[in-house]
Amino acid sequence: MRWGDITLTAVRWSLALPTDRVDRPEEFLTGRAIAEAARAAEDAGFGAVYVTDHPAPDQRWLEGGGHHALEPTVALSFAAAATQHLHLHTNVYVAAYRNPFLAAKAIASLDVLAGGRVILGVAAGYLRPEFGALGVDFDERNALLDEAIDLMRRVWTEDEVAAEGRHFRARAVTMRPRPDRPGGPPIWAGGSVPGALERAGKHFDGWFPNGPEAAVWGQHLKQVREHAQAAGRKPEDVLAAAYLTLNVDDNATRAEERMNKFLESYYGRRPDVIRKHQACFAGPAASAAEWLNGYVEQGCQYIVLRIAGEHERHLDAVARLREQLK
Repeated sequence: MRWGDITLTAVRWSLALPTDRVDRPEEFLTGRAIAEAARAAEDAGFGAVYVTDHPAPDQRWLEGGGHHALEPTVALSFAAAATQHLHLHTNVYVAAYRNPFLAAKAIASLDVLAGGRVILGVAAGYLRPEFGALGVDFDERNALLDEAIDLMRRVWTEDEVAAEGRHFRARAVTMRPRPDRPGGPPIWAGGSVPGALERAGKHFDGWFPNGPEAAVWGQHLKQVREHAQAAGRKPEDVLAAAYLTLNVDDNATRAEERMNKFLESYYGRRPDVIRKHQACFAGPAASAAEWLNGYVEQGCQYIVLRIAGEHERHLDAVARLREQLK
């Protein structure tokens, strides 16, 4: 199945691969483990799996709840080799960390080997020390992201690309092989502030913020598509996704405790502060289905799911939830 074969009106799901679990490497960080997790996700009906991107996290951030990550295209190549239809999703790929030609080559290579199954989720990045370690100016991150997206799309579709960026000069670059999907993988971006909504509508193929509640998410989607139309695009050209965090348990108190513990460990901040800005649910399956349906009713086409602990147990629970969505 190629991206163009997907019926975009159907709700699809992208599931996190637990490749940040460096505390249990034999269980989660082997090629076999990634392959098994990817096959389990495909068998359960998920449309994609995703990984994060942190090549050089600093110790202070890690001690405050940050996490490690495998190199995204390498990790996803193991998922690609073990599956047939599952899409490979970066959530997110910090393009500013890399020369845009190197980024374009890495993503194109993965897309070729996976048969056109890459979803390129991108962001400007937020971890200032990581930018410093990689020799990238933190204050240039938004401009570098825009520059990278433009350059990648050009080099995936044009020959003899001539371009001059902030830190590169290309005279006549021709890149082969091109991505399997004509034009390159769909590129998604998040964000809920006005500028992010405008950029998503004007420049990206998908929009996947990590909040807010469903009704406000729907209002933001309307703005994204209004920006798309104003830019001469079809509003439906921007796929609508939501990045949601979930813990399902019939014992609501236990689910809340697990969610709060997960958020505090992940971010090193009070969970109530995080939950003001990120869409999270903890509780019984029936209530979870109602919560998820709120986004579907607002037009969500793709649910990007982060499980708050107990990854294996949730696969079956989420597979059942999928059947309850409208």
